[in-house]
Amino acid sequence: MHAAGAMQETDVAIIGAGLAGSVAAAMLGKAGIDAVIVDPRPVYPPDFRCEKLDGVQVAILRKTGLADDVLRAATHDRECWVARFGHLVEKRPGDQHGIFYGPLVNTVRGLIPPSVPMIHAKATAIETGNDRQTVTLSTGDKISARLIVLANGLNLGLGHSLGLTREVLSESHSISIGFDIKPVGRNAFEFPALTYYPERIADRAAVLTLFPIGATMRANLFVYRDMHDLWLRAMREKPEATLNALMPGLQKLMGAFEIDRSVKFRPVDLYATHGHRQAGLVLVGDAFSTSCPAAGTGARKALNDVERLCNIHIPRWLATRGMSVDKIANFYDDPVKRACDNASLAKAFDLRSFSLDGGMPWQARRRLKFIGQYAVGTLRQARRQMSKPKDHQSLPAATRVGT
Repeated sequence: MHAAGAMQETDVAIIGAGLAGSVAAAMLGKAGIDAVIVDPRPVYPPDFRCEKLDGVQVAILRKTGLADDVLRAATHDRECWVARFGHLVEKRPGDQHGIFYGPLVNTVRGLIPPSVPMIHAKATAIETGNDRQTVTLSTGDKISARLIVLANGLNLGLGHSLGLTREVLSESHSISIGFDIKPVGRNAFEFPALTYYPERIADRAAVLTLFPIGATMRANLFVYRDMHDLWLRAMREKPEATLNALMPGLQKLMGAFEIDRSVKFRPVDLYATHGHRQAGLVLVGDAFSTSCPAAGTGARKALNDVERLCNIHIPRWLATRGMSVDKIANFYDDPVKRACDNASLAKAFDLRSFSLDGGMPWQARRRLKFIGQYAVGTLRQARRQMSKPKDHQSLPAATRVGT
């Protein structure tokens, strides 16, 4: 026990223990860097956010040193079928690992070394400067740190007090819909995982992905609609009929299916933060800018932020005195970070146009994409057939013709 108003000193104070903050705490702790992490929740609750990690995200996660432990808690999809209009166009090797966001964050939290204490409180105020920063907590305690990592996601309160502003780049850019799905009249679906593309641009959908998380087949559907659209109510109240109407060819591949009634919706605004180049303060993940889940770049951008910050920049910053704006700018100007951020934003708008634009250039791009997928799928299947042993080679010698 200690008196309220006590001051704790550290090198790095991390505000927020979602995915980005927890990964940062685990990385810094394993590197022997003095750090604390602040979050009011002892256990991260269920939350409809990232539900799978793709190959690119796993590759970044490996650079953090946490991948093996995280992947043991996830479910590998093994193989993914790709289809449109009820026709299978490709069976690609699986590179996705399904895991609900809450268990993902709590798994990473479990990897934070004991040397990095987690303080269960809210950060209510931040004061920054060229040398040391001060965080005031809801308990009345304070933290003095050389650097503050703001990883508190969409929370606006602290940002406003620091003079941070957000520019909305695309309001209600997309809506993510998540639900559990199971076959009717049989034990399992034929496919290990499935990616199904919409059949009409008028349906305002980007893609449907089905992937395993443990024994559950999870579905993520991404659409471009207003939150007041009556279609969303239909999806909540009659999900099977609504999904079949949206993608008429889907049932040909899936057969009869049933959707759990706890359908989750998450609208996403694309925004960028301004005023972030400040001494002693750095923003990561959604605290800096959002990305579109339909484009699959949300976790990628957050992981890339933290990997660059903790592997490259923080060790360099702590090696010299002060924490000036010029130091902090090195992170925001990092070419790897900038490339990831720019690609994430471009993919968000490209996918929306690819899904909705009826112009000739986009029609051509859609045709070329699916022709390319079909060609790759056909070639991959041919290679599989060629690699299989022929029937007569697999027979015992005494049973072959001519022996």
